[in-house]
Amino acid sequence: MDKLPVDRATAECLRMGTDQITILSTCAQTGGALFAVEVRMAPGGGPPVMHRHAPGEVYHVIEGEFTFYVADGGGPARRVTAGAGDVVPLAGNTPHTVRNESTADAVAFVVHAPGAPMEGFSRAVAALASPDMETVLKVAADNGIELLGPIG
Repeated sequence: MDKLPVDRATAECLRMGTDQITILSTCAQTGGALFAVEVRMAPGGGPPVMHRHAPGEVYHVIEGEFTFYVADGGGPARRVTAGAGDVVPLAGNTPHTVRNESTADAVAFVVHAPGAPMEGFSRAVAALASPDMETVLKVAADNGIELLGPIG
């Protein structure tokens, strides 16, 4: 069994573009049930396009402000801003993206369930030296993530 609680000082960190992901719980530790991370997003950070995936997600904003774009009714994406203390649950297969549109870093505790698709995608993208869109599309598809295009 891993040492509990998680030692944040020695936790594994990944870079995905300008976003920093600190891994707090892996699929191996949870029997595939969860992938839990802390996301630190610089101003302007976040996924470049709307996307969807089978795992559900829950964001608990710790610091700063995240802007979510969610297309949950077939119409245009609605814009939702969440600040420190807010919790944003996203059901699996919901078209969405999250951005930091503020002028300060934003930090959230994020849980993905089940965890394998998001952990696989995060690790694969972080391992790329300089990812181009074609490679990211392939990595996303390999992990069950559908990139949907610009916010609409």
